[in-house]
Amino acid sequence: MGGRRGRPLVIDCDPGHDDAVALLLAVGSPEVDLRAVTTTFGNCSVEDATRNALQVLTLAGVLDVPVAKGAAGSLDGGSTLGNYVHGVSGLDGPPMPEPAFEVESVGAVELLRRVIESSDEPVTVAATGPITNVARLLLDFPEVKSGIREVIFMGGSTERGNHTPTAEFNTYADPEALDVVLRSGLTVRMVGLNLTHQALATPAVVDRMAGMNHVVGQTCAAWMGFFGASYNRVWEFAAPPVHDPCTIAALIDPAVIDWREAFVAVELGGSWTRGTTVVDLHHRYAEQRPNTQVAMTLDADRYWNLVIDAVDRVGRRA
Repeated sequence: MGGRRGRPLVIDCDPGHDDAVALLLAVGSPEVDLRAVTTTFGNCSVEDATRNALQVLTLAGVLDVPVAKGAAGSLDGGSTLGNYVHGVSGLDGPPMPEPAFEVESVGAVELLRRVIESSDEPVTVAATGPITNVARLLLDFPEVKSGIREVIFMGGSTERGNHTPTAEFNTYADPEALDVVLRSGLTVRMVGLNLTHQALATPAVVDRMAGMNHVVGQTCAAWMGFFGASYNRVWEFAAPPVHDPCTIAALIDPAVIDWREAFVAVELGGSWTRGTTVVDLHHRYAEQRPNTQVAMTLDADRYWNLVIDAVDRVGRRA
């Protein structure tokens, strides 16, 4: 992207209002160099997620980041969708521009492989939807592990769920895929609901977006309006938690999140608990070595300053 030399990054996502903000945070922050965007089912169908990603990058004036379509369903063939939160298109609310460029001819897994293998330094993989594409990459091309700096994913929780009382949406949508990633031996960081429920788009935050003198900021404010109404209707939140940009913020400013090391597993069975993350913060499973850095505490002011500054930077140059 225009000679930027931040940390090499690929984002695997299912846009989604919060994914859209995560994309803007990435393209508006010189600390990361967005090399590719891959899409998956999740907040909406993979077809809609792909179109939404193209539209968000078009809105940002970023036409040189390749976008590839990925998984339409989980490793076991299921397809859990979140349209009940994100609307019919997955990005309902304000009008969006028509995509100004085309999706790649290769699929998500192949694009991820090419980007990782061609990079002159290890690539960070940020996954903000069901982690199916990343799992498929590791299963089909295990040799790419040496080119992955870390996998940071939005999903799971140390506490409550959202799609079910115990399971967060992304981990419920494809727990087998998360199991592959957690067992991979890679450096893995988990940004769960216990963290992202601290990232609330309060009226003061939305006002800062709406007050920007450009369409990017005003579009973000409108996204938050739709997203906030959904969260109020479904979960009775007064302000919506903007989950996915937390993964990108952690790469830009390490001080924005405090972490704890733990053994993390995901429930693959269970009549009531499928997709639930088991996070052993107190090392009760003494025979299990910690395999994940778990996000615990968010500096919300610092987080929102990162997001607002990046959105404004994108809007001024778009």
